[in-house]
Amino acid sequence: MNEKPVIKVERIHIFNGEGSTKAYCDLLLLDSFLVKGFRIVQGTDELFVSMPREQGRDGKWYDTFHPISKEMKEGLQELIMESYLKKQTA
Repeated sequence: MNEKPVIKVERIHIFNGEGSTKAYCDLLLLDSFLVKGFRIVQGTDELFVSMPREQGRDGKWYDTFHPISKEMKEGLQELIMESYLKKQTA
């Protein structure tokens, strides 16, 4: 049986500039819910995934998407990084 993935990277856009943001991507959940605005960012030591966020009235930035468990957050980060690295080598 060929099952569709529950979560997949729907779109990924890679930047080739010098900034710390290396790519943006969107996730499609259950083929019916699109979460936009994940970023792949070059940190001090390594790349990491930044959750979608928006700026509050106080000028601070707040995540708008929150995986509830540590395992889910790690799984999303792994999925996004795999897609990013695959597109980098394509």
